[in-house]
This record gives sequence, C-alpha cells and structure tokens, in this order.
Amino acid sequence: MSRIIVIGGSGHIGAYLIPALVEQGHDVVNVSRGQSGKYRPHAAWQSVEQVTLDRTAEERSGTFASRMAGLRPDIVVDLISFDLPGTQSLVHALRGKVEHFLHCGTIWVYGHQPAIPVDEGEPVNPFGEYGINKAAIETWLLHESRRTGFPATVFRPGHIVGPGWAPIGPCGNLDVEVFSRMARGEEISLPNCGLETLHHVHADDIAQFVMRAIANRPASVGETFNVVAEKALNLRGYAEAMFRWFGVEPRIRFQPFDEWKAGQTREQAEQAWEHIARSPCMSMEKARRRLGYQPRYTSLAAIQEAVAALIAAGAVQAGPR
Repeated sequence: MSRIIVIGGSGHIGAYLIPALVEQGHDVVNVSRGQSGKYRPHAAWQSVEQVTLDRTAEERSGTFASRMAGLRPDIVVDLISFDLPGTQSLVHALRGKVEHFLHCGTIWVYGHQPAIPVDEGEPVNPFGEYGINKAAIETWLLHESRRTGFPATVFRPGHIVGPGWAPIGPCGNLDVEVFSRMARGEEISLPNCGLETLHHVHADDIAQFVMRAIANRPASVGETFNVVAEKALNLRGYAEAMFRWFGVEPRIRFQPFDEWKAGQTREQAEQAWEHIARSPCMSMEKARRRLGYQPRYTSLAAIQEAVAALIAAGAVQAGPR
C-alpha cells in the first residue's frame, strides 16, 4: 500500500476519499487548515495523520512545497490548487519523489463550447479568473507529464454536491429557499426559458474516480478526465423534478434574465450568471472507458440526497412528501 497525502482533505471530496483510502489499507495524511469540521464522520479518520497548516501563508513564505516533500508521499492528491506558481513550486519539490500526482481541476476550463456533450478532446476555452487559472495549471501539468514524465493526472469535477452543503439549485445559484418554496407548492421563477444546463457530481463519485485513477496509474497518468454524473440537467427539468419530489405539481414562471435578476440578491444573480453562461454538459465516457468509472448517483439523486440533509438540518422547510 502507498503513503498518500491529500491536500485539502477536510472538504467535500475528502469526506469520502480519505475514508476510502484508509479502508484500502493506505497510509493517509490529511493536509488542511484544520478550521472546518468533518462533513461526514467516519471511524477511518482516527487512522489519518493530520497536518495542520495554511497553504496560502506557507506558499507566501516559500515553505509549503518543501514541507509536502518532507512528508515522503508516494502519491499526492491536490484538491485545493488555484494558481499556477503554487503548483509549479509543488511539482518541482516532488519531482522524482512521487509515483502519482492527481490534480483537481474543474469543468469551468471549457467555458463556452459549440457542441455538447463536451469531451476531453475539445480545447479549453475558459473565461473568468477561476477558470483561466485552473486551465493554466492543468495545461502546464500535462506539458510536464509529456516533457519530463512527471506522473500527473488531471480530473475535472462538475458541480460538487452531497449531504452537508447546499447544491447549485435550479436557479443556478446557492439559494436554498427555492427548495422550501417548491415544497410549499409556491410558484418560482427561472431565468430565460429554463433551458440552460448544470452538471452535478456527488462527492462520493469523485472519490470513486480518484480511487480508480490510483489503481489504474498507467491508464490515468498524463490524462485529463471529466468527472460528472452521467447526464446534465436543464434548469426547467431540474425544477419540475424537485417539485414532484416534494409531491406537488410544478409552478414555474419564466423571465428574461435581466428581469429575473431584479428579484435576486446581487450575489445570487452573479452566481446564476456564472453557471448559466457556461451551461456545462460534459461526457464522462473517457473515465468509464479507461478506468471503469461508473457514477453511483444521477444528478437528481445526488441533489435530492443533499436537499434531504438540508431538510433534516432545518435549512429547508418541507412537510411530508
């Protein structure tokens, strides 16, 4: 078994990935700021070595990469890299010392695409700081893999969802009140014709992918993979399905975006625009074909599990369905 460092393992993906790694017998180190509780309590955490540090501060002082190399990993899973210089420094420190380096990217690197579903053969076309920075990281990593043999794999999750946090909702933002309104059978409004798309993925399925990539290193090194549920949802279909999940008939009004956003907070409107302007719809066939990835959750099943947890926590008000 391997010694595996998970950078940012206290977050959504790590809640599923770290217990799975421990259960397979790996020696696991979780590197995090240590400021958040576990999204999913599990006995396996008792066997995990915890390293508490602030990555941003350590990178600023120039010590982060050497500290990671000093932990003597065989495999590194980096879930929280958001700028190219930090990744470059880490790779230089790990070169020749690790068997596998897995970088968590994002489907936002695709930006606008002319045809869907989008597979990994399409060129990236990012817009916005986040997508542009993540595209720069993965482009450099893949170049290093081809040029120097650095054992990098890039995986691009969709909208991550699961119990313990709010899903991107049918309005394309994080407003959970929309679920309470649907549960009460109230009318909701959607932007435009509700045909823009979202593509979710359960955090457990991302963990499944990482496990498969580690187990099938020759098939994953030097490659990028979309990691999403099998099908995307359009906003209208998403809303209709959730109304019916609550046991009521859909009541939906459609408004041009500029009119619709007047009924939202500025943050909600901006979140919605960021999502619907990209309208992701990705293919996951490469991951299935090369690694045997098979998501256990559909987009709706993952969302419904998250909303059920919000109901149990009192964040969404819903009567019996």
